[in-house]
Amino acid sequence: MFSTSLYSSEYDTLRLWLKDARKSSGFSIRELASRLEVHHSIVGKVESGDRKLELFEFISYCNAIGASAEEGFSVALGARNKEVK
Repeated sequence: MFSTSLYSSEYDTLRLWLKDARKSSGFSIRELASRLEVHHSIVGKVESGDRKLELFEFISYCNAIGASAEEGFSVALGARNKEVK
């Protein structure tokens, strides 16, 4: 079975990718939260590792910052493959 821990290195890798993508897009946490129509603390919690993103939340997050969800999935799969080896 696999770990679904919020604090796994796989989630760390994906969170870092999301945070870097947000910053590269030029959005602050508050600006992204506004685009997603959520409180800014939600975005902060996702980026700090205090909250997971569901699949369709992840896609919306990527769309809001102009990032490729497919690239994000590749990052997640790459992190997963490193953990399995």
